[in-house]
Amino acid sequence: MTAVLDSGRDVPLERVALVDLLDRLLAGGVIITGDLVISIAEVDLVRVSLRALVTSVRNELLRGDEMLREEEA
Repeated sequence: MTAVLDSGRDVPLERVALVDLLDRLLAGGVIITGDLVISIAEVDLVRVSLRALVTSVRNELLRGDEMLREEEA
């Protein structure tokens, strides 16, 4: 499966495999947000706001190791 990336500029579109697209997204991080409202007779009873940050753990661990090395030096 492939996807087409449009960077919004005047550059040619790039075809990318779905696995590569997922890898790019996780390397940079993705924020997922959502709201859930349960109501009866147009009266809001429960409101839940959801926010999640999804990123590659390996990249974050490597960045953390680099920061620790810089602090020790």
